[in-house]
Amino acid sequence: MDRNKMIIKMKKQKRIALIAHDNRKKDLIEWVRENKGKLGRHFLCGTGTTASLISDMVKLPVHAYKSGPLGGDQQIGARIAEGDIDFLIFFWDPLEAQPHDPDVKALLRIAVLYDIPVATNRSTADFLLTSSLMDGEYERRIIDFSKRMDRVKKIKQP
Repeated sequence: MDRNKMIIKMKKQKRIALIAHDNRKKDLIEWVRENKGKLGRHFLCGTGTTASLISDMVKLPVHAYKSGPLGGDQQIGARIAEGDIDFLIFFWDPLEAQPHDPDVKALLRIAVLYDIPVATNRSTADFLLTSSLMDGEYERRIIDFSKRMDRVKKIKQP
């Protein structure tokens, strides 16, 4: 095994974060409703309003973090970094600037850094949810970027 990679095992029951910007909440709720049977086999969480709407309208349990603009995106990012979220479904609005755009960018960066599947639209979410990999365990091979960074060496050089 490559010393510069860590293996994190995703269990059969995935921990899926569900997020949607205001103009995409209806789209995400519709997608969740259509996939209720599959999603109901997994642990779901999401940012404030989105999580509450899914719980109320689709009748699935969704652990709610804070609203995205109030730190929810950062909470989800922290859970990804801690290994507590395996999967991100984020229906974002590509046509409207968000007041928390830096948080959204940071969340997507963390998702890539920790090698979790990310869907930002319905088609990708459909492909991911119907993948044969959803039904079993999966080993993510995360690059250990800390072993690739030469920051300490550069700082210590005269």
